[in-house]
Amino acid sequence: MATFTVAGREAELPLEIAESGRARRRGLLGRDGVDGALLLTASASVHTVGMRFAVDVAYLDRKGKVLAVRTMRPGRIGLPRLRARCVLEAEAGAMARWGVRRGVRVTVVRSG
Repeated sequence: MATFTVAGREAELPLEIAESGRARRRGLLGRDGVDGALLLTASASVHTVGMRFAVDVAYLDRKGKVLAVRTMRPGRIGLPRLRARCVLEAEAGAMARWGVRRGVRVTVVRSG
């Protein structure tokens, strides 16, 4: 488990990291929700085919800068972002509450 912080926000938010190909393919499929967020490493696009809920998707560059934030309903396929190196997913509406928007930096802190 890990946490992440958003520039200008002091609170640490729970974060699950999907680093293996299998974990990235599984993502949030089969879940009814997510506590915090899921970070898909080495990923420039996502889909919501087979998902049970809408998600906010933030595309991050290699330094953690947010390139774009989109809300995706179930059954959608997102276009890849050329400079994206990882994707942050959370329940729809979470990114706005946390202040995750284009141009801010997200910092990941691994525990353990």
